[in-house]
Amino acid sequence: MADDYIKSSFILEDKVKIQGIPAIIFRPKGVKEPPSIVFYHGWGSCKESQRMRGFILAAAGYQVVIPDAIYHGERKPLDDYGKEAAIEYFWDVIFANMEEYATLEKELVLKYNADSEKIAVMGNSMGGFTAAGIFTWNKNIKTLIVFNGSCSWETFNKNINPDMTGKLEELSKKASEKDPLKHLSLLTDRPILMLHGDSDSLVPVQGQREFYEKISPLYRDKERIKLIEYPLLNHFVTTNMMEESINWLGRYL
Repeated sequence: MADDYIKSSFILEDKVKIQGIPAIIFRPKGVKEPPSIVFYHGWGSCKESQRMRGFILAAAGYQVVIPDAIYHGERKPLDDYGKEAAIEYFWDVIFANMEEYATLEKELVLKYNADSEKIAVMGNSMGGFTAAGIFTWNKNIKTLIVFNGSCSWETFNKNINPDMTGKLEELSKKASEKDPLKHLSLLTDRPILMLHGDSDSLVPVQGQREFYEKISPLYRDKERIKLIEYPLLNHFVTTNMMEESINWLGRYL
């Protein structure tokens, strides 16, 4: 059942509300101030659906907070998460996540013994877009890991829905203004790991390729920027992706 706890003698799991934001926090027992990860779920998902990933990351020694995004989980979920709903609400959700991040970070430091200098952001699909946006505009965050998301927002919008009017046009303009690809000076030399299936039919890998091709020449240390593509993989997170992430966090968080 989704509400059952993953039983463990060395991992603590708590459902909490952080200034009204429902979240799950995983902590390794006996570690006073572990490095922290904020993990964002994808479109149509929720915090409970990411619990195994949170558990795995906590088992590697990290405190992990997984919040529900607006219109998901406990936050007035939609009746349908089809294409029309995604077109209307996708960017609203991402921008709300970005605005709420400061609250999450502050509460993690004040109430959950997080070190503000040892925080990473991660996310899958829509959560990867979110994590990329948050990382771009918060220079204190140590590292970014994106599963099947995009750091090239304008490219994604043009490919998915080129004919936007009204509210959608306004959201597209805001996405273009906040697009990580347009703010490479805020990202250069900061550790970024991107993991993506090369056959992803929902979030095409081309956007990540474009981002990598433009930013990687700017890095002094090329080991700090990496795009790993998985042959024939569609829109999924694999065990190999989790392993790569843990190795990356060990180096940069």
